[in-house]
Order: sequence, then structure tokens, then C-alpha cells
Amino acid sequence: MDLARKQKDPFRHFIGISIVILVHVLVIYGLMTGLARKAVEVIKKPLTATIVQEIKAPPSPPPPPKKIEIPKTPPPAQQPYVPPPDIPVPTPPSEPVIATVTPTPPPEPPVIAPPPPAPPAPKPAVRRGIVPISRVNPEYPQEAIRRDVASGRVVARLDIDERGNVTDVKIVEANPPRIFDLAVVRALSRWKFQPDGEKYIGEIEINFRLNS
Repeated sequence: MDLARKQKDPFRHFIGISIVILVHVLVIYGLMTGLARKAVEVIKKPLTATIVQEIKAPPSPPPPPKKIEIPKTPPPAQQPYVPPPDIPVPTPPSEPVIATVTPTPPPEPPVIAPPPPAPPAPKPAVRRGIVPISRVNPEYPQEAIRRDVASGRVVARLDIDERGNVTDVKIVEANPPRIFDLAVVRALSRWKFQPDGEKYIGEIEINFRLNS
């Protein structure tokens, strides 16, 4: 009764028909798109078989040779050292020694070294009595003539450089004062002395006398 009912059930027939139609549609789609052709070509490709050779394990190394132990020979027994007997050496008779007296030479007189040369005397701070190699005589001032000053004396100090040139003139003493100073400064500034290689200070005395 159940089997006849199942055969008469139209819903089950519809499902079966639908499945058959779907399978036909897939087959037709595959033929149209070439999927079936590709499947056939894949099937037609030759199959390559690779023979894998069995890898043999390397032979095990031979066992190491056995060591043959050689019995050690015991060292020979050492004999005690016996020193040889002492034989006295004959002593030859000694000859008499004659001592010779060597005369001692007389001592040499001591050598007295000459005394070292005395250091040069230091140069004075102010040199006096210096002589120029070129000079200009001072003129008698007109002011002294107007004042009727017949004579005068001036002491001046000169700063002289390494080349003998006068770089400065200072009046140290003047009698009468301030009458002959300017004339002395002008004249001494033009004096020239022998070059000494260093600077120094020189002192010059100048006397004035009016000739009537």
C-alpha cells in the first residue's frame, strides 16, 4: 500500500525529473564552453612514470685494529758510583825567588793650569769721551749776543742706537741756563758715531766763547 502511494506521489516525480534536467544542462554547458574537450585532452596526455632507485646504505667501516701491547723492559739496575782512589801528585822542588828592586821614578811636578781669562770689563752706563765720526758745530745764539753773554757751558747726554745715530738729546747741565740749549740740541742731533752693535748713552760737553 505504501509503495503504490509513493509511486502515485507527483512531488517525488517532479524532483527526479528536475535532477535529470539539471544534469543534461550541465553536460550541454560543458560541451559548449570546451570544458569537456579539456577534460579529454588531460585524459589523453601520456602518463610518465619515474623509477626511483633504491638508495643503498654505505657499508659500515671496518673495525679498528686492535692495539698490541708490547711488554716494557725494566731499566737496568744502576750500580753505585765508586770514586777512584786519590793519588798524591809529586810536588817539584821550589826554586829560590830573587826579588828585584825596581827604582821608583820621582814624582812629576804638578801642572798648574793657567788662570782663565778675566771677563771683559762691563761697559759704563754712560760713556764719556766719545768721539764722533762726523759732527756739526753749534751756532752761537743771537739771544746770547743780545744779552752780551760772552761764554757758556752745556753738558748733554745722547741716546745712540746700534748704527751710531743720535736718537735723542737731553740737557744735563747748562751755564747760563736755557741760553745755549736749543743750539746744542740742534747740532748734536746731526752727529754720527762709530756703530757699536748695541744702544748706549754718551755724554758730551760743549763750551761756548764769543770772539770779540
